[in-house]
Amino acid sequence: MTSTRPRFRLTDLPLPFVGAPMAGGPSTPALAAAVTTAGGLGFLAAGNRSAEGVRADVAAVRGLTAGAFGVNLFVPQAANTAAPGSAVDPAVHRSVEAYREALRGTARRYGVELPDTDPADDDGWAAKLELVEELRVPVVSFTFGLPSAAVLERLGAAGSTTSVTVASVREAEAAERAGAHLLTVQGPAAGGHRGTHRVEDVPGAEPLTELVAAVRAAVGVPIVAAGGIASAADAEAALAAGADAVQLGTLLLRTDEAGTSAAYREALGSGRYAGTAVTRAFSGRPARGVRNDFLDRFTDSAPAAYPQVNQLTRPIRAAAAAAGDPEAIALWAGPQFAAARAVPAAEVVREVLPGRRGGRPGSRREPSGG
Repeated sequence: MTSTRPRFRLTDLPLPFVGAPMAGGPSTPALAAAVTTAGGLGFLAAGNRSAEGVRADVAAVRGLTAGAFGVNLFVPQAANTAAPGSAVDPAVHRSVEAYREALRGTARRYGVELPDTDPADDDGWAAKLELVEELRVPVVSFTFGLPSAAVLERLGAAGSTTSVTVASVREAEAAERAGAHLLTVQGPAAGGHRGTHRVEDVPGAEPLTELVAAVRAAVGVPIVAAGGIASAADAEAALAAGADAVQLGTLLLRTDEAGTSAAYREALGSGRYAGTAVTRAFSGRPARGVRNDFLDRFTDSAPAAYPQVNQLTRPIRAAAAAAGDPEAIALWAGPQFAAARAVPAAEVVREVLPGRRGGRPGSRREPSGG
């Protein structure tokens, strides 16, 4: 099979800016369209969302902009070529049950029951793959793992450019071998989940610019740098290190178009919180968030178990959000979260890449048209 339309290239962008996909509410069709209209590449987050919800989101984006956009999918462990096998380790099961016991008091305080867990939950993987193929989404990116070469080839044949999130040179090399057209290279200051390809992996601490330079030396596909970029100087440093574009999420959380909850927005701008930390407390995967009561209390006891921990904490997080209580919400954000402002998303794009049009001409390595 060959592509039925030209594949998206990073050089198509007026500005080398990617809006990070942020699952759980912040990423909306309005935000994706605003970033695209401003000259970047907007993204929808399909993680923890139904396939039909994603279908509606894609239709909404296309109703707001004629430009390119992306959809991000979570790779389930069983479909992850970097972590084959689906059997649940009995030790992991025991650790999940121990965490359930640790959470009971908090669940009672919020008036919720802790649910049964299902380690086989794959977030509607097959249905979402079929959907993005059917809808010929311009860019399809993957987080939490490396899909098979067959999946990447299938989407490429439908005309989609594929991107894989990586947190190490090893993961970058594996993604290139599998056929990914782009790589999102994620550094240690990233807000939200680190894109390690295995649940149990501990993400590295190599600074973003050093990681980008190392990946650039190891692979030949275009690179998007992500993690802790909160200023024009940060963006220029990442581009100078070898990135072809930069990806931002934290600075978009309080923008007018984002779907970030009121309690989340208020917490980020309140000045009450002083720092962030990486935790497995909310989902079982390493993720950086603002240090609130839940993060501080449960980080040391949370096991490396996804999606089970995510399932366990979901009712607590939902009850806290409904009550407007930020102390048990996953306040995913990078260290510079105080720089996030309540402004239109286009203003963030302009401020991070002032005066830059078309990135670094001639510097990017692009995938073939397929």
